[in-house]
Amino acid sequence: MLDRDAAWELLCEYTKGDSLRKHALAVEAAMRACAPRYGGPDADVNEWGIVGLLHDFDYEMFPSADQHPFTGANILCGRGYPDRVIRAILGHATYTGVPRDTVMARALFATDELCGFLVACALVRPSRSLDDLKVSSVKKKLKDKAFARTVNREDIRQGVAELGVELDEHIRFVIEALKPVQKEIGLGASDAQSAV
Repeated sequence: MLDRDAAWELLCEYTKGDSLRKHALAVEAAMRACAPRYGGPDADVNEWGIVGLLHDFDYEMFPSADQHPFTGANILCGRGYPDRVIRAILGHATYTGVPRDTVMARALFATDELCGFLVACALVRPSRSLDDLKVSSVKKKLKDKAFARTVNREDIRQGVAELGVELDEHIRFVIEALKPVQKEIGLGASDAQSAV
């Protein structure tokens, strides 16, 4: 079984920036939720989460397309991570040529860009929270090319298609998956939630 603490240490060793660490935590939460939903009852929730946590761990130090995620894959290989984890991480970048031939790899691709986009959507709300974020609002923002323009909309569309789910359903699912980690990923909980 993969060690989550060791994975977090590896992330922190290569990623000093707060925003990329928060993105890693968001994708980890989404992947943990995806494991039983798409991988079935036998899916290793911890492994899926670690794939989400580490998918961009090399990006800050090695951001170019000829380095990321290849450098990270070599580091993971050297540290004994399983091939299926490394291949899923390689597959999240469309330019690597590594096919997303597992449900875990397809789930990572379908959640990565969407997590970043949902956080951006929440940050511009008065509540700075996912608690009142509606699917319709997210879809409206997806059409606004000026909003969160670094988010690849085509990757989001292709991701849900590869996963075999409807966009609305996937947006709703990922919003719910991220709610429990809002504080850790830099979002504010509503008054009602903080009172609980």
